[in-house]
Amino acid sequence: MEVRSENNIQVRCDKIPSQLIPRTRLQVWFFRVCSSILLWTCLIQLLAVCELWHPRLLTGLTNRIPWTSRPPLRLQHSLHSPPPLPPPRNYRSNGFLKVSCNGGLNQMRAAICDMVIVARLLNLTLVVPELDKTSFWADPSDFGDIFDVSHFIDSLRDEVRIIKRLPKKFSRKYGFQTFRMSPVSWSNEKYYLEQILPLFSKHKVVHFNRTDTRLANNGIQLDLQKLRCRVNFQGLKFTPEIETLGYKLVHVLQDQGPFVALHLRYEMDMLAFSGCTHGCTVEEAEELKRLRYAYPWWREKEIMSEERRQQGLCPLTPEEATLVLQALGFDKETQIYIASGEIYGSERRLASLRAAFPHIVKKETILDPAELQQFQNHSSQMAALDFMVSVASNTFIPTYYGNMAKVVEGHRRYLGFKRSILPDRKKLVELLDLHQNGTLPWNDFALAVRQVHEKRMGQPFHRRIIPDKPKEEDYFYANPEECLCEGTKCEDLVGRSNSSTLH
Repeated sequence: MEVRSENNIQVRCDKIPSQLIPRTRLQVWFFRVCSSILLWTCLIQLLAVCELWHPRLLTGLTNRIPWTSRPPLRLQHSLHSPPPLPPPRNYRSNGFLKVSCNGGLNQMRAAICDMVIVARLLNLTLVVPELDKTSFWADPSDFGDIFDVSHFIDSLRDEVRIIKRLPKKFSRKYGFQTFRMSPVSWSNEKYYLEQILPLFSKHKVVHFNRTDTRLANNGIQLDLQKLRCRVNFQGLKFTPEIETLGYKLVHVLQDQGPFVALHLRYEMDMLAFSGCTHGCTVEEAEELKRLRYAYPWWREKEIMSEERRQQGLCPLTPEEATLVLQALGFDKETQIYIASGEIYGSERRLASLRAAFPHIVKKETILDPAELQQFQNHSSQMAALDFMVSVASNTFIPTYYGNMAKVVEGHRRYLGFKRSILPDRKKLVELLDLHQNGTLPWNDFALAVRQVHEKRMGQPFHRRIIPDKPKEEDYFYANPEECLCEGTKCEDLVGRSNSSTLH
């Protein structure tokens, strides 16, 4: 067949191979794809070289890019290849350790670290821990809903063998009965070697059904203390979904300037458990008492609220926290992120705090409701977001020294002794009462508050050890000093005068 063109040139189409046209198109598309891959590879290499030679320049550039125009956080992280996996440790396992963690997110986090140490000490195979689903929070989250399971297993494989589930032969289906027990609290290596290890020879699988504070703060060999830190700071990585949203919260806050993370632990469970009702109505106090009686594991039922408050055992109320923040020198322009769940008494109890500090935000006010939808009714996942923001904040202030306050404090020390103002609640209650009854003028009150906290701002210091009273000594995860400095440098750091000002 002949086709005549406008220039009267004859072209014989039957002479053109039938595969040529589609093959040519395929080659064009192939060339375009290869070119795109090549360009992206060059860009990634260029960014990596820039960050290597001049990281501050690159950071300054990316910080000026609006959040909405930046690539997704997961893409940003993927630009850097993950480090190669460590070779697995080769050892003969003495049995399988199964654990059920109890408590809130940060109590469980510390317990997971301790259980890795126990498995390493006894040469056991650790099953990925189960999380608490029966406590007050009733969070149905599994380990993999909060932490990156594959990273947890792979990053620690040179120390401990971790598996996702027990072999089938150890299941009830095959008639196997797992031995259950709770280890003694604050136990040392000798206890686990002499009392616990022999159980694995007999039972093969041992299930710890309580894991909170089951390992001593002190007297543990140095390499195991450092492994505790490695699990905490490197092995326990939140899921990509939590990390992406957590980093978004941090970036939104940082774009507005420095910010304070206020862990306002004035939530229903805290008040019911502690028996602290200062500032509550009679009806609220009764409601909290009923809740305390409804949960059998809250052993202490009749509590004298005011007596506990005077002892410094109650969380600061929102009104008290407002006065303390003002006394510390924070002004109306301060950006404050409230890292907590629902405040008991809701907006009524936050009125004075909002009046003094208009720039108060929460995750619920920063993020779109659709973004938080997947985390609703999952208190530990919501707490993970608050944890990330608290660790990243310019200043962290907890109103109660509970598990989150302690674990966040330890993380901030690990990141270079970032400022954490730890309220001396017993002294503050005394000062607050004197000021509110008119005995102590504002200027004297503010000066006293600042003086009390001069050395409570996250400076380096040695953990306080109290033999035979582990509950009263300093918590390992609040101040993991073995992991913060080396040799004589540690003494220099601790001994150095730290005259950090509040602003």
